[in-house]
Amino acid sequence: MKRPILIHPDPRLKKVCVPVPDLSDDLRVLADDMLETMYGAPGIGLAAPQIGILQRLIVLDCVKEDDDEPRPLVMFNPEIISSSGETNVYEEGCLSIPDQYAEVTRPKVVEVEWMDRDGKAQRETFDGLWATCVQHEIDHLNGKLFIDHLKPLKRQMITRKMQKLKRERARA
Repeated sequence: MKRPILIHPDPRLKKVCVPVPDLSDDLRVLADDMLETMYGAPGIGLAAPQIGILQRLIVLDCVKEDDDEPRPLVMFNPEIISSSGETNVYEEGCLSIPDQYAEVTRPKVVEVEWMDRDGKAQRETFDGLWATCVQHEIDHLNGKLFIDHLKPLKRQMITRKMQKLKRERARA
């Protein structure tokens, strides 16, 4: 894994990230590092605050089949500009909340605008798993975790498990 992933609870995961003013080579290297970290975890999405960087940058690749071509996306300043009234329930997990999963309801289809790694404006409509993933990652940029969509008791239970995991890792 290229960069260490923060584990909940960590105050940096609850902060709203600042927009990326313009692209630099350092930011492109960061995006490449994030993709390598995401694939190595393994995961299908990663947001900059998960590695302690409070900037609006996410990476994702929801291609799951081994024989399908990977489709890594790098999104600087992603913004959901529209979402469907129809919803989808998906069992979500998070690299910052290892081995914990819960069903989250989100819009089934979202349209997103972002700046790609070349600084070009992009716009795409995402459906299904891609829509869930991009919403999950954009939530990170706004200081929100998937467990924030859950009932308080379930959220507290998962948080306690993460605190225990962090204590065990600190002792190791």
